[in-house]
Amino acid sequence: MPVDPAFVEIEGPWEHRYVAANGARFHVATLGDGPLVMMLHGFPQFWYTWRHQMTALASCGYRVAAMDLRGYGGSDKPPRGYDTYMSTLDTASVIRALGESSGVVLGQGLGGWVAWCMPVFRQDVTRAVASLSMAHPRVMRHATWTVRRQREASGWILDLQKPFKAERAMNRSHAYVEGLLTRWSSPFSSYPSPDDVARYGDAMMIPFVAHSAAEHYRWLGRSAIRPDGPMFMRRIRRPIQVPVLQVQGTDDGCVLADATTGSGAYVPRDYRYAAVEGAGHFLTEEAPHAVSRILIDWLDSL
Repeated sequence: MPVDPAFVEIEGPWEHRYVAANGARFHVATLGDGPLVMMLHGFPQFWYTWRHQMTALASCGYRVAAMDLRGYGGSDKPPRGYDTYMSTLDTASVIRALGESSGVVLGQGLGGWVAWCMPVFRQDVTRAVASLSMAHPRVMRHATWTVRRQREASGWILDLQKPFKAERAMNRSHAYVEGLLTRWSSPFSSYPSPDDVARYGDAMMIPFVAHSAAEHYRWLGRSAIRPDGPMFMRRIRRPIQVPVLQVQGTDDGCVLADATTGSGAYVPRDYRYAAVEGAGHFLTEEAPHAVSRILIDWLDSL
């Protein structure tokens, strides 16, 4: 059954806001005062995946803003605009709509892909980036093409290219989302719990979310055989001139740690890498305290 978009307005110490940016309306949860830290979630989740880090960073003097990406949660779900260029523009526009001229961008999964691209496409608003559970886009592409294990782990993206199949599965039950949460998390963790499955399964049942979420990845598939895909890969190879932190779970079942090395080659200056032992793809929830500590130590050093 369809779920009301207001479902994402989960109570807590944060404030829920709806901001107009880049021709759309975005749901953003904000907390704290200080330098802005913008948080971008991954698939198949929404802003709530950052809840532990929100409270931890806010208590250390940062203003945190966790947004629902275009097409997810309480944000608008227009029929178009799911390419990475638009995602970076959305993020930059939300930063400005919050009254800030720049911020540090943190991303997990899909949000990590966008975070890697921010210093190249929106350098004017990007002070630094941290990518969780996502290698540099060119590293990811190379690994998917050349490493059989990573190609198999990325097979779900190919499955998403089939019209309506994934949408129907996500709208029918929680089984599709449960499968992703289980396969990508560490086999040694207690994640996902039944509550996790219900929360993110329901979030995918918000009208149009399943389709919009798939469209982000369909652009990756379609653009590979069009001029915009190779052009994107050429542009993204530019050296990143802001500090970068990459955090990777050793048991990630989606982005394999040993198959996706080498992202530091695109960061000639301040690049740091942190491995979280015994954690999978959903670092913010599988290892919340360790991840919060890594992020705070890095942010304090900027």
